[in-house]
Amino acid sequence: MLMNLQKAEYILRRLLTSVFVLLGLTVITFFIARVVPSNAAALYIGPKARPEDIERVTKLLGLDKPLPVQYLVYMRDVLKGDWGTSISSKRPVLQEIASRFPATFELLCTAMIIAVATGIVVGVISAQWQGKWLDILVRAASIVGVSVPAFWLGLLLQILFFRNLNILPLSGRVDSDLRFTHPIMVTTGIYLIDAIIHQNWVALKDVCLHMILPALTLAAYPASLIARMTRATMLEVQSQDYIRTARAYGLKESFIVYILALKNAISPTLTVIGLTLAYALTGSFFVEIVFNWPGLGMFTVRSLLNLDYPAIMGITLFGAIGYVLINLLVDIVQTWIDPRISLS
Repeated sequence: MLMNLQKAEYILRRLLTSVFVLLGLTVITFFIARVVPSNAAALYIGPKARPEDIERVTKLLGLDKPLPVQYLVYMRDVLKGDWGTSISSKRPVLQEIASRFPATFELLCTAMIIAVATGIVVGVISAQWQGKWLDILVRAASIVGVSVPAFWLGLLLQILFFRNLNILPLSGRVDSDLRFTHPIMVTTGIYLIDAIIHQNWVALKDVCLHMILPALTLAAYPASLIARMTRATMLEVQSQDYIRTARAYGLKESFIVYILALKNAISPTLTVIGLTLAYALTGSFFVEIVFNWPGLGMFTVRSLLNLDYPAIMGITLFGAIGYVLINLLVDIVQTWIDPRISLS
């Protein structure tokens, strides 16, 4: 009972901290967006805006009020679910984000599944083969994966698998002809799930083929970090007395490695997974641009080029909420897995 109360208090304290972090972020982003040398009212009307129209729209958008008042109005609307209206599309920002998020979410989840599975397995194997050729190969590949920019890796994969080998699609989420031959009936917006739900196996194959290159590109950096951290923590744990005692008792090596050692070594890796997941949420934007993936990345670039500050604010707030929630979830999972972590 006492432990449950401590966990509830810990979660509540982390939530309150997250609220203050988000509040500070909105203040910084709001005022930076407002000091950009541009006329939002003129952008909202278009290139042929007349002075009287600009003045009218300025009052309509509340841009004639002092910045602190504008910020308070903005936060009031955000709490009510109104994140503003995109200057470019004239649609609500929250609606724009919601329509594009499934594509980004699908790519992000696929990439992180690949990264986590590959990183942990490779990290454990590397630790088991410490100093051998396989360990050297894994460490070299991890350094390359961390060092290579995502957009450059994406271009290399496109040249290799599309131009030279011609076995994978160049870009996009699906083939353009698919909407005429085997159209995907959108239920969740996640094409992999929608194709399975409606048993559209031709579309499922096409979606998987288009997913391979961007998912691998996005997974390279987090997989490398996870592998390096898993290797380091496994080496540290395997030198502990209880591991040597388990081997002395003749327990199976697979049980010692994957149950005893990995369970105690996974906590720092979880932190890295959380950080890389939060990084991938925004890092996917570069990958989306390279592969012409119709997610939040394309919307972000367009908003930045058009100085669409309501959209920029909305995307920043959305990314910050995701970042905070992911780190909060990692903290909670760590306390559940490793009771040695203090809840104070």
